Amino acid sequence: MKLIDPTDFEILEALEENGRNTPTNIALMLDKDQGYVATRLPHLLSYDLVKRIGPAENSGLYEITDRGRRTIEHWDDYGDPDTDFKKLIEQEPNGV
Repeated sequence: MKLIDPTDFEILEALEENGRNTPTNIALMLDKDQGYVATRLPHLLSYDLVKRIGPAENSGLYEITDRGRRTIEHWDDYGDPDTDFKKLIEQEPNGV
């Protein structure tokens, strides 16, 4: 799993704190370029950290997943060579 630190984590936090949202709104919240945020969201989608919601399959509305929430919880562990980050966030909250 290759994430951009801190941008990808900030996107996840924005979705966790503010609920489902669009790339444009997320970019405004983070003071980031909307095009850049729009390119990061499909990347996060591919890791099942966010999901698209809405009646249309290609809706521009995103929300964070449980796996995305676990990613935020373990942000400090990302980049630690002694931690298997992917395995860490795949664990269920009760450690299963």
